[in-house]
Amino acid sequence: MVLEQDAAALDEVVVVGYGTQRKQDLTGAVSVVKTEEMVQQPNAQVTNQLQGRVSGVSITGGGQPGQAPQVKIRGSNTFGNNTPLYVVDGIPTESIENINPNDIETMQVLKDAASASIYGSRAANGVIIITTKSGKGKLSVNYDAYYGTQMVQSGNPWDILSSQEMADLTFRAIRNTNPGDPISHSQYGDGAEPVLPNYIAPVGANTVDESLYNVDPYYTDPSQLNDFYRIVEANKQGTNWFQEIFNSAPITSHNLSVSNGGEQGSFLFSLNYFDQKGTLDNTYLKRYTMRVNSVFNISDNIRVGENLSFAIRENPQLGDLTEGSAVGMAFRQQPIIPVRDINGNFAGSFGQGLGNARNPVAILERLKNNRGVSNKLFGNIFAEIDFLEHFTIRTNFGGKYFSNTFNSFAFPEYENAENNSVNSYTEGAQTNFNWTWANTLTYKNTIADLHNLTVVLGTEAYQNKGREVGGTTQSYFSFDPDYVTLDTGSGTQTNYSFKYADALSSIFGRIDYNFDDRYLFGATIRRDGSSRFLNEQYGWFPAASAGWNVSNEAFFESNWIDDLKVRAGYGVMGNQINVDPANSFTTFGGNNQTSFYAISGSNSSTSEGFQQSRIGNPDAKWEKNINANFGIDATLFNNSVQITADYYRKDVNDLLYNPNLPATVGSATVPYVNVGKMTNSGIDIDLSTYFTLAEDLQFNTTVTFTSYSNEIVKIADGLNYFDLETRRFNGSSIIRNAEGGSVSQFFGYKVDGFWDSQDEIDQANAAARESTGNENTTYQSDVAVGRFRYADVNGDNRITADDRTFIGNPNPDFTYGLNLELMYKNWDFSMFLYGSQGNDIWNNVKWYTDFYSSFNGAKSATALYDSWTPENMNASAPIQQTVGSFSLADVPNSYFVEDGSYLRAKQIQLGYSLPTSVLDAIHISKLRVYVQMANAFTITSYSGIDPEISGGSVNFGIDEGAYPNQRQLIFGLNASL
Repeated sequence: MVLEQDAAALDEVVVVGYGTQRKQDLTGAVSVVKTEEMVQQPNAQVTNQLQGRVSGVSITGGGQPGQAPQVKIRGSNTFGNNTPLYVVDGIPTESIENINPNDIETMQVLKDAASASIYGSRAANGVIIITTKSGKGKLSVNYDAYYGTQMVQSGNPWDILSSQEMADLTFRAIRNTNPGDPISHSQYGDGAEPVLPNYIAPVGANTVDESLYNVDPYYTDPSQLNDFYRIVEANKQGTNWFQEIFNSAPITSHNLSVSNGGEQGSFLFSLNYFDQKGTLDNTYLKRYTMRVNSVFNISDNIRVGENLSFAIRENPQLGDLTEGSAVGMAFRQQPIIPVRDINGNFAGSFGQGLGNARNPVAILERLKNNRGVSNKLFGNIFAEIDFLEHFTIRTNFGGKYFSNTFNSFAFPEYENAENNSVNSYTEGAQTNFNWTWANTLTYKNTIADLHNLTVVLGTEAYQNKGREVGGTTQSYFSFDPDYVTLDTGSGTQTNYSFKYADALSSIFGRIDYNFDDRYLFGATIRRDGSSRFLNEQYGWFPAASAGWNVSNEAFFESNWIDDLKVRAGYGVMGNQINVDPANSFTTFGGNNQTSFYAISGSNSSTSEGFQQSRIGNPDAKWEKNINANFGIDATLFNNSVQITADYYRKDVNDLLYNPNLPATVGSATVPYVNVGKMTNSGIDIDLSTYFTLAEDLQFNTTVTFTSYSNEIVKIADGLNYFDLETRRFNGSSIIRNAEGGSVSQFFGYKVDGFWDSQDEIDQANAAARESTGNENTTYQSDVAVGRFRYADVNGDNRITADDRTFIGNPNPDFTYGLNLELMYKNWDFSMFLYGSQGNDIWNNVKWYTDFYSSFNGAKSATALYDSWTPENMNASAPIQQTVGSFSLADVPNSYFVEDGSYLRAKQIQLGYSLPTSVLDAIHISKLRVYVQMANAFTITSYSGIDPEISGGSVNFGIDEGAYPNQRQLIFGLNASL
């Protein structure tokens, strides 16, 4: 084995805030993304491709086309928006969902204050800098394309019972609830054993006069709903609702670029077409992007240029991770219900004993005419002048114009237990425009071949404004999409509109000093003024860092360490995106339902009145992220091993939070105030190796490791926690964000087995009475044999609200990525693995499927075959009964918490490049073909359909019907002329 040298990486130029630096001169925590590896993942979202590619960045997403993942740099930094700032070709933006991954030249992640604080009030969540490609060398034409299919999980992923098994479970639950009582069920009869009916509508019928069938699926009068006569045959084999809504789907991408560069300038033109049909019916992403980048060298010292992109996007999406979505209804709808009735119309839960879930196929089918098309123009124009040998002045103006139109139609329903009987049409439009104008003066000089100095001074202005308008009309006599508009409905019309605006004004500076390539020093400062604040409009954000290139010292000698640098940084970053632009002001508005009043006493008219709509806080100010970072960079073994490791600590002060106010204040929006504190600490590691195993055989690896520990130090005066996500737990919350804990921790009762006998219950009740001195005290509410026994956490011999505790944490102990690359002659092989370790998932699907008492919906095999019985006391689930209780599933408890750790093969690829002799004969410079498997396999103990579960900033990790990442088989080619 030969160690392969890669010394060029040390002289690599890295883009940093408002400038560039050699990689070996960096003193801040900057991760450089290997974009050539990143774009191997077949995905339109750059942020999805970034998962696991660099340390310090945590990305969690799903399988829905176009859905933006949750992106965090070094953990949670705030109670609000944790999305990092993106800077594309020098222009800050909040989203990069429409950038073409093939257009990216370089990408850097700025993770600490030393590297990111120059972006001031928008840098607290970290900064991702993207530079798009430019023309280089002779005229080049490149075509990259792939086509593939996305394959659906086979079988019965939720392990739902068959129709007969559901009937058996129903009778068991009835007997467990009322032992000895005769059984009479509307669908399954009153015999000793349940019998499946031939029809579920009419209820439990075995023979039906089908000529009586009467259903008009396009009815327009809600009163007609009560006149329908539905006839639905029972599906005795059982409907697999997962397979009914998920189907294999194609994915394709075509990218064409033309570029050229020379002494007079350069240009690049690219076109991309991406089309991904969702495996969930009627979800998809279709996107067209175009880019034009050019630079013109007017003279030796004057340059002008532009980077412009335009994207058209059509991306209807479906809400996931909630019970009301099609995915959520798929695990709730009973298997005895077929997709359609005897006449081909939709069947559903209408009737008795079938629950209240909606037909998920119908939900998706009724979305087919919904549309949403967006257009986005993004880019910049710039000019640079070099003067007086060491100075460069640059002006850069750019921004975004975005527009979006959307429309949807709500069809009347007829098949469900609970139906929407009024049709309606909704249409709306959004526009957004923002611009950024940055001007910098850069001084760069080397003095006496020892002192390398760079000074940057700059100003920046930013303005953002937008608006949205929309309306809804009810009662249409025709549902033809060519007929339906807001004007053609005859029923109630409603409309809305709103607008927003905010602005920033900034000055900043940076100094970088390098003495003899040994001692490095950097400092930045930025002053931001924000329109979101009133009395505290301006904030200062300084940072400083230092580094020591130990390997450049005369005393340093090593046979295996080629370069060694230690560095440290400290500074302050700011955050202002979590404050509404109107937060500073107390406002009033009219509401015809709550503030209009018939002052004259008339019953026929009202007078306009006003009420307080917002309580202002003029003293709100910036959140401050105080950051310390210690790092080491090393190259080893003749530059064949490169490692970067960082330890950091972040203290976030003045967190903005809107605590509840007394009811006497009224219903006005509560203002955000600076009251919270939070800390994050962790370790980031990036490791790359380059080995020559034999002649023509090269083996390279990239390893990333990310860990963070999050702690909420303070929420607000007099408030040490806030709860979220009650779901179906009768007012009790799943998540508690509390002082001393991490964000989004799961909170509830700890299950300590089951009550296996009445004697156990009697003993526990006796201890509770002795402890309290009250003869009426019981150990636990709703206690009964076979139900959950909760742990007495506080040791008072009773189960009360005080025994609730933290029972899970969705924040991982660490995440990691491993990219393997093997090259032999014209063949190349690569595999990328990504894993998350130590995170918990709240599997709320179990609430519906593992407890018969949780609605009359579909149930799992666990409920029938692994629930408590006198013969099976060592079961997973408690006794099955028809009525819910505190000791079953009416309160959050640890039964729902599972280990969410997983390892996933994100992509495996095998490619072959045609040899030069063949290429010369057909007059092209490159032709490579490849086959690829994305999401090839996942190793996990999690029982849900996908362990990658996202969510909100402080309420994530809850699975209530995920849109899974599906396996993809891809065939592609790369060609160049």
